[in-house]
Amino acid sequence: MGKYLLRRLAMNAVLVAIAASLAYMLAATTMNPRASYEGRQPPVPEAVIDATLDAYNLNDKTPVFERYVTWASGVVTGDFGKTWNGASVNDEMGRRIGVSLRLLLIGTILGFAIGVILGAYSAVKQYKIQDRIIGVSSFVVMAVPVFVLATLLAIATYNLNRGLGFTLIEYTGEYNPRLSGWDQFLNRLNHLILPTISLSVGSIAFYSRIQRNMMLDVLGQDFVRTAMAKGLRRRTALFKHALRTALIPSATYFAFALGTVFVGAIFTEKIFAWHGMGAWLVDAINQNDVNSVAAVSLFTAACILLAAFMSDLLVAALDPRVRVS
Repeated sequence: MGKYLLRRLAMNAVLVAIAASLAYMLAATTMNPRASYEGRQPPVPEAVIDATLDAYNLNDKTPVFERYVTWASGVVTGDFGKTWNGASVNDEMGRRIGVSLRLLLIGTILGFAIGVILGAYSAVKQYKIQDRIIGVSSFVVMAVPVFVLATLLAIATYNLNRGLGFTLIEYTGEYNPRLSGWDQFLNRLNHLILPTISLSVGSIAFYSRIQRNMMLDVLGQDFVRTAMAKGLRRRTALFKHALRTALIPSATYFAFALGTVFVGAIFTEKIFAWHGMGAWLVDAINQNDVNSVAAVSLFTAACILLAAFMSDLLVAALDPRVRVS
């Protein structure tokens, strides 16, 4: 098992390097950081623009491979370079990761947990009114795009606050900077409510459908009937044997969902004015910020491959038939 894990980690490290390199080369050859300095009033001399771009390793007059070597040398030492306006990519990425983690982790975990519970319950109540309600609700939610749901939540909350005459639920921003201490902590929790609902509702609907189908496949298996024939209560057999086996597909998808959690909520971050990794990627592309785009791509690749590694571990933990030498 140990040798297998080491091989997977080594292979993942190579894949991250390849993905990050391709992302940098694509960004460096298609983006034009010079455009951010040209056309200003008063005009900026070309020599000044060249010197500035050279300092940030963004000068398109420098061969792209030379720029790549400079960037990769910095990445190896933990330095992701400068943004198009001279700020530290490391500092910006550290702040953005914290914002996305605070916003997305809760919604992802809640969506998975509630979705699995509803899916398993729906399977046990197959064709009954509970199953039909959960099924119809899930399909309706999955048919609504995330940005539509987020916009509707924001509009409904705005009208609710206006009707009440005070702000019951915050619908934009991360927190109120004028508050401090315990008041700011509570304010941050308030700002989390709508984005968390927006992210988790779709996940709940998706996981409930997967878990229902997987649970139905397992309920008719011989090992479940054998467990109950040996004297196990139906509830114990369902949770200890059926649900554990049926969890494997959902757990696999959940692992990969965690891997994309940092850049997987662009619409939600934009609509609710959260300055996380997804919003940063969009802004970096619009600003021709090569180093920022490369940093986000590298971080995303690392998260996805780590998710694949987590998926293997989850499957091995849930399925005793899995043995790795």
